[in-house]
Amino acid sequence: MTGQPVGGVPMKAFPVPRSKARLLVPALMFIALVVAAVASLGTPLITSVATSFHVSLGSAQWTLTVALLSGAVATPVLGRLGAGPHRRATILATLAVVVAGSALTVLPLPFAWLLAGRAAQGVGLGLTALMMGVARDHLPEERSAAVIALISVVSVIGAGVGYPLAALLAELGGVRAAYGLGLVVTAAALVTAWRSMPEAPEGRFARVDVAGAVVLAAALLLVLFLAGERNLWSRHLAVAAGLAVVAVVLLCVWAVIELRSTTPLVDVRAVRHPAVAGANLAMFVGGIGMYLLLTLITRYAQTPHGAGYGFGLTTFVAGLVLIPFSVLGFVAGKLTPRVRMRIADPLLLAGSAVVVGGGFALFAAARSDLAELFVAMGVLGFGVGGFSAAMPGVILAVTPKSETSSAMSFNYVVRSVGYSLGSAIGGLILAAGTGPGHLLPDDSAYTTAALVGIGAMAITTLTSLALARRRPSETTP
Repeated sequence: MTGQPVGGVPMKAFPVPRSKARLLVPALMFIALVVAAVASLGTPLITSVATSFHVSLGSAQWTLTVALLSGAVATPVLGRLGAGPHRRATILATLAVVVAGSALTVLPLPFAWLLAGRAAQGVGLGLTALMMGVARDHLPEERSAAVIALISVVSVIGAGVGYPLAALLAELGGVRAAYGLGLVVTAAALVTAWRSMPEAPEGRFARVDVAGAVVLAAALLLVLFLAGERNLWSRHLAVAAGLAVVAVVLLCVWAVIELRSTTPLVDVRAVRHPAVAGANLAMFVGGIGMYLLLTLITRYAQTPHGAGYGFGLTTFVAGLVLIPFSVLGFVAGKLTPRVRMRIADPLLLAGSAVVVGGGFALFAAARSDLAELFVAMGVLGFGVGGFSAAMPGVILAVTPKSETSSAMSFNYVVRSVGYSLGSAIGGLILAAGTGPGHLLPDDSAYTTAALVGIGAMAITTLTSLALARRRPSETTP
């Protein structure tokens, strides 16, 4: 990855003092892991929240949705602030918000306060792109490329780390104990950032486009609402379609605002660069497929035996199925920087998409034994790890250093929307495969969903190969 600004003049790194240099890389990894794991805490706790707070499962689902929403909105805002002179202050202030939100989830307060706390925790998702900006500014180019790749991977496998721990704590001490884990680790992340995060290089400038942020927030709210409200699509299709049209219109309005702004939230012109646009398209479609398979496997593992399939696993044991995902995802992240020396990033994206497609094929063909689910989850983790590690290289190769946080933040918004749609599509397919009077879908519905996932990964592979066919001269700014 070249990391060149417009004009082709290489930009040097701004080294940090030796005392902080030792802490910087592990600190970047730890913070990225913490914010991802804490944001994912809502997934295994939805049923426990519904029971503890006496709310419906649909209402409890918002403990996850609101975190994704606040993260999607905060990510481009923090990415823009991270491109300015106050990046360290932005990181510390954001982590302070996350810690405060974590405290709200632990205190014995009504359900509305829990949602507010989860929204504050979700804001931390915007820090991943800032961690990449710090690495690119303050580490040598060869070192920063590997670190950025691992940050990207860690931000994905964090869910696999947080899921089983949160589920175990919920079984032992209740939902408050599970959220207490988030309070402890986010406080540790704040202390780590205070001790290790350097100041941004001099000469940076950033201003947040408030109008663009508001319109983007409204559009993303509709997108994530539509992704989470599956009953709306099945019972009120016209309303859902109308809201989808409104969301598209808002996104178009947002793009116009950004193009006209002198200080855009996201540099839309840069996003339109063929390499960046292609990478974001691959991330969107690939994200749908990746999260679809993750959802299918975990749901299948918890399906009671009475359905004629499934393994009836508890939430905690089902969380253990994610261990191969996290382990092999990290292995792929460690291997990718070495492979990048021989294979171009777009080809790595394509290869990783094929691996994820192989995970879908395994799940479609063989899932009668629990070991087969572990294998499919491991294949998924390896593919997601390689895909996540290669993605920054495609985007940052045509992005100035000063725009690292902003460029990657938009990619993470795309990823969040893709993940949300992947979860929603899985729910819709399984709902369609549930017979009248039945609570659980037919086994064949999982096969249908897996075939849809294979199609999504095929599109991702073709998009990545199209990027690879572009000549090097066409992928430089």
